[in-house]
Amino acid sequence: MKLKQRIVVLCAVLLLLGLAKIFLLDGGEGSAASRRDLRAFRKMEAGLTLSRAARLTHTLQSPWEIASQWVGPREVYPEETPELAAVLMSLSSARVERADVGYKGTQLKALLVLDGGQKVVFKPKRYNRDYVVEGEPYAGYDRHNAEVAAFHLDRILGFRRAPLVVGRYVNLRTEIKSVATDQLLSTFLMQGNNTCFYGKCYYCRESEPACAEGEIMEGSLTLWLPDVWPLQKHRHPWGRTYREGKLARWEYDESYCEAVKKMPPYDAGPRLLDVIDTAVFDYLIGNADRHHYESFQDDGGASMLILLDNAKSFGNPALDERSILAPLYQCCMVRVSTWNRLNLLRSGALSSAMRQALAFDPIQPILAEPHLAALDRRLSGVIATVKQCMETQGPDNTLIEDRINLPHP
Repeated sequence: MKLKQRIVVLCAVLLLLGLAKIFLLDGGEGSAASRRDLRAFRKMEAGLTLSRAARLTHTLQSPWEIASQWVGPREVYPEETPELAAVLMSLSSARVERADVGYKGTQLKALLVLDGGQKVVFKPKRYNRDYVVEGEPYAGYDRHNAEVAAFHLDRILGFRRAPLVVGRYVNLRTEIKSVATDQLLSTFLMQGNNTCFYGKCYYCRESEPACAEGEIMEGSLTLWLPDVWPLQKHRHPWGRTYREGKLARWEYDESYCEAVKKMPPYDAGPRLLDVIDTAVFDYLIGNADRHHYESFQDDGGASMLILLDNAKSFGNPALDERSILAPLYQCCMVRVSTWNRLNLLRSGALSSAMRQALAFDPIQPILAEPHLAALDRRLSGVIATVKQCMETQGPDNTLIEDRINLPHP
């Protein structure tokens, strides 16, 4: 065979191998990695429906102890959690022992201590489900239902990096004011027959309180991570400037990702791929407000990027803010496991899974239908972006095999 013919044959073989890899990953059933991801997906599907009647039985541990033991360097809760429904129901019903102003931040929240000493963050309802937040993609108040929806999307995507969240109705008079600190009590007021409070935060104003319907307030509770896992805050490398007319470097420098790859902790370990996973997650929920993120302290870059504070999501179902995906399309790389999971959620499977998961929550419906439709539409955009990267960079450079299973201490 002549040299020219050999080169043609070799090129054809390489092309077929590349197409085969794409086919196997798209189909989710071909390679060993894909089969593993398919099994994990089936487990997720099987555990998606939770029962409101679930209760912990035959255990000497509190629900808070159980949830605390789930936490590890790479997950907030494990792949299989038969007690999850019972823990969430405990969150939604446990007696409030103490109520205080929320931890520092820009948005209104309250810090509650539940029976047994468990701290939780309470975010009050601000908008009705069909309210559309106009303006910048990070505009508006926090959305309590977005925290609930984001937690269940984290389950569906298989990331398991978001703290547990559940919706809850609280009676402000009997459950909160009766155990509130003086600092929190001083922010309560009445608007007509409705009890309201405005708390303490950067943007908290007496003129903009959150109000109950009478004394009953709807909100979300986020389970506080165990104190044995202290958090470390990081500036997000793709954070926005929040200044009109001033762009961040990533917004004008097409080679920005190459610079990020040279900076710790993105020069080694899983952190950069975590950032890209998070970009996919944030794009799906419409969260353009992740200017900082948290990991566990002293992790050497090995712990996960924790998906905290997702309340600036699900604001405008008609807006697909593509700039959220900048880490993905600038770095043109994504985990194989993430890619496989996204493909398994195509053709309406994502919104269907979300409907199934969210039906459990005490304050459901969590999302209006336009937001569920937006999830499917945005997922198509993510998949198209990855495929474009594979066309320009090749599958081997785009799809990264990075499975890290660090043992629990």
